[in-house]
Amino acid sequence: MSAEQWAEVDAYLAEKLVDEDHALQAARESSGETLFPGIDVTPNMGAFLGMLVQITGAKRILEIGTLAGYSAIWMARAAGPDAHVVTCELEQANADVAQENIQRADLADRVQLILGAAADSMHALISQGAEPFDLVFIDADKKSNPDYLDAAVRLSRPGTVIVIDNTVRGGEVVDASSHDPDIIGTRRLIDMISANSRLTATALQTVGSKGWDGFTLVRVT
Repeated sequence: MSAEQWAEVDAYLAEKLVDEDHALQAARESSGETLFPGIDVTPNMGAFLGMLVQITGAKRILEIGTLAGYSAIWMARAAGPDAHVVTCELEQANADVAQENIQRADLADRVQLILGAAADSMHALISQGAEPFDLVFIDADKKSNPDYLDAAVRLSRPGTVIVIDNTVRGGEVVDASSHDPDIIGTRRLIDMISANSRLTATALQTVGSKGWDGFTLVRVT
C-alpha cells in the first residue's frame, strides 16, 4: 500500500469511529499556528489515548510535549471532572495556542500547563514530592526520551502506564550506526526499558496519515 492509501484508511476510520467535536477539531487545526505544524497526534491516536485513560482509570496524567493541546484535551476529557492533567511545553508560542484551546474546551480547571524544559519540570515535580501519576504520555524531542523515561518512572507508582510516541521512526530505529540524535535517543530508550526489571513493555508499528511509525507501551510494576 502507498502512503496515500494509509492516509485514506486513517481518514475513513476517523470519520466512522472518532467523535471529534468543534473544540477538538479547532485544537488539531491550530497546530498550524505553533512552531511545529502538523506533528500533533492524529484523531485516531487521540481517541486511543482517551480510551487508554478510561481503561486504566487514570486520573492523574502527565504529558511531555503539549504543542496545541490536542492530546491533552482528549485525555482530560476521558479522565473526567476530577482529573488532573499536567502538560509540559518548552515553547511559549506553542503554550499560548494550547492554553487557548484548553480554555475553549472548558478544561482549564483540569489541565495545568507548565512552561519550560520538560526534564527540568519533571525534576521539579520530583523534588516537590508530587503525587504519582497514573498515566504518562511522552511525545516531545526524541533525543531526550531516555531522560523523560527516567523521570517518568520516578513519578510513577506500580501500575502506572507510560506511552512513548514515535519510537519506530520510519523503521530507522533498527539502525545501530545512525548518527541521528533522535534515533540514538530512541534506541537508548528501548535499551533502558529492556534493562529495567520494574518495567514490562511492548511496542507496535503503525502506518497512517503520518507515515510509518509506532509507539511503545510500558507498565511500571
